[in-house]
Amino acid sequence: MTIETQISTCNNNYQRWKQVALGGDAKAMERAFFWLELQTAFVVLHSIEQTRKDKESKQKIIAAKASLS
Repeated sequence: MTIETQISTCNNNYQRWKQVALGGDAKAMERAFFWLELQTAFVVLHSIEQTRKDKESKQKIIAAKASLS
């Protein structure tokens, strides 16, 4: 999955659950924050991937992405 697709999926789910949460549903609030945190993690990993080119960093990034997926 491309980074754009990952971010878009997270954002769409965050927006949906945020709207439900604003209606007073606490469980929806948890889900909204989950998607926001996941989106942030993907953005951070993508940024690191673009700047760090050494083999050790690439291995750590792959492991981190695998744990998020």
